[in-house]
Amino acid sequence: MAQPDHPAQTLTFRCPAELEGWLPPPVPAAQGLPDWLKTMPQQAFSPMAGEDDDTVKRCPPFVDAMTTGFLIPLICDLRVENGEFSWDEDLPPGGAVSFVRSPIAFHDAAQATGTPLALDDRFLIKFHNLWTIQAPDGYALMFTHPVNRFDLPFTTLSGLVDSDRYHEGWIHFPAHWHDETFSGVLPKGTPIAQCFPVKRETWTARTEVFTEEDAQRAHGLMATIAREKGVYRRWFRA
Repeated sequence: MAQPDHPAQTLTFRCPAELEGWLPPPVPAAQGLPDWLKTMPQQAFSPMAGEDDDTVKRCPPFVDAMTTGFLIPLICDLRVENGEFSWDEDLPPGGAVSFVRSPIAFHDAAQATGTPLALDDRFLIKFHNLWTIQAPDGYALMFTHPVNRFDLPFTTLSGLVDSDRYHEGWIHFPAHWHDETFSGVLPKGTPIAQCFPVKRETWTARTEVFTEEDAQRAHGLMATIAREKGVYRRWFRA
């Protein structure tokens, strides 16, 4: 049997034994796509062009970013009413390892002093995550807001963690709750963060001007893209 060009690596997610079967597990991002992406059309009429045009559903980079890595889920239903957060579900009792007892906490506004997130009248929330995460040697994990999920009423802050070394402690996720009009329930399992393995390597930047051959290739590719649909998908997508 032929071997894949890039053998699969493994991220190991661990939780306390008391939470097994109760705690929603992380899922490959491809399995957690939002309903709006699944149901949206691949083409829509463009008044500007006077004809149907492709939507972002047919944009491979847009979709590939949403389907790469893993999604970390909200641990239980979270109700939001008039700016107040509440939850009804009690976590199972702890055992050999203690863990937090709530789906969220907060960061004092002073911790955001000097940033665009600094607001005198509100806190930054912090989503609790009860999975430890171990990456292979040489890899860090980039944690960020679920990609292109503008429908969520919060924005998770981004961070890079050396999870090949730090993997026996929790990683929680600060977030800015930007939708002040939101009222309702965020269901258990709602993605609160997305993580991507990043290999630790040293990179440098180099700038060059087009050679004559570079210019010809670029011109040819742009002409082909203008003439045909799906060029990137057919020729370049891995």
